[in-house]
Amino acid sequence: MNFFKYIFDRVMALFGLIVLSPVLLIVALLIKVRMPDGPVVFSQERVGRHGKLFTIYKFRTMEKVHSGNSVTVSGEGRITPLGVTLRRYKLDELPELWCVLRGDMSFVGPRPDVPGYADQLQGDDRRILELRPGVTGPASLKYRREEELIAEFVRNQKEDGRWKKEELSGMSDEQIALWYNDQVIYPDKVRINLYYLKHYSFLKDIQMIFCTVLGKKMWYNGEMI
Repeated sequence: MNFFKYIFDRVMALFGLIVLSPVLLIVALLIKVRMPDGPVVFSQERVGRHGKLFTIYKFRTMEKVHSGNSVTVSGEGRITPLGVTLRRYKLDELPELWCVLRGDMSFVGPRPDVPGYADQLQGDDRRILELRPGVTGPASLKYRREEELIAEFVRNQKEDGRWKKEELSGMSDEQIALWYNDQVIYPDKVRINLYYLKHYSFLKDIQMIFCTVLGKKMWYNGEMI
């Protein structure tokens, strides 16, 4: 089954790059015109299968100079207006088809993390590294509004002059966002991705791909994602 998944990924990635080449060109030109202060394509090292590092490629959606924080919050000034649109329709992730074609990624799997997250997993959770990172996946579907969720959590922490969580008192918005990601969102993603590993289904993969493209939800592991 894993071999079939691998072949499916490579064939469909090549097909996607050919069919979507006009879209790739148009997006690249828009970025060049609207965001001329930096490269069209953003590249970064991510943790791949078995903990091996690989380079991921995405269309650039941020200003050339920013804080470098790995957790992005909806509404941040570093995301350009064009970048907001590209992220909303997942167009920024189209260059990842090249990563799938190379075999570094799969269409469905855990989203590839920057060093310091997936490579630090312990015990049974570390089995997630047996999977190739995915363009989409169950955790990606559940947290498709991740940036908005983080922004909402940050806004809601201080109410009537009092902190809802005392441990966050005095933290900057960026620090609160990072805490929420590390303590709440990321552990839940690990749980979902571990379930995906242990209950793999090619039909579910196809369903997740369609739900990603169409912006739909699906029932998975006892919850709507």
